[in-house]
Amino acid sequence: MSFAENEVFFSKSHVIPVLTPQSVDEGVAVSRALFEGGLHLHEITLRTPAGLQTIAALKKETPGLIVGAGSVLTPEMGQAAIAAGASFLVSPGTTEALLDFAAACGVPFLPGVGSVSEAMRLLAMGCTMAKLFPAEPLGGVRFLQAISGPLRSMKFCPTGGIHAANALEYLKLANVTAVGGSWMAPGDLVKAKDFLGIRRLAEQAASL
Repeated sequence: MSFAENEVFFSKSHVIPVLTPQSVDEGVAVSRALFEGGLHLHEITLRTPAGLQTIAALKKETPGLIVGAGSVLTPEMGQAAIAAGASFLVSPGTTEALLDFAAACGVPFLPGVGSVSEAMRLLAMGCTMAKLFPAEPLGGVRFLQAISGPLRSMKFCPTGGIHAANALEYLKLANVTAVGGSWMAPGDLVKAKDFLGIRRLAEQAASL
């Protein structure tokens, strides 16, 4: 899939859970609760050893779930994620090697940006949607409003500091098609294995 098609793919869900499972069992159980709550596109980060195995398990155990890999830092990480079954890839930022891989890897790739210059570089490559990370420290809603004029054709999926209280404010922006975050699967509920509570938070997020 080319960069030019990314916007359509990553607009399928307005809210994208970003999960960092500590074990495969945890990751599968949390994702299942979120899926049952109406969130059908999940990003599993590769920040823990359980990341790749969780992606592989979810592909087998949760039909209908669109599962991808986040925190992809190198082409090698991207290749491993695709081999595990990832349907899409997300990076927090970009390098020359990662951009070359992203443009040719065959699955949707959401590259991360943190500045206007980085966004302009992606536009020049035909990429019209990017991850803004970390959104809140960069200025959040005000930053996105400020750049909407000069970067009219660029859409964003902000992550980093997004939560239930501010997600809708982001989604109201014309240049935001989705937001990512982990607020619907907070650590205390995950630790307590309160999957009903996670499902309820997912239902609220899915209604945004």
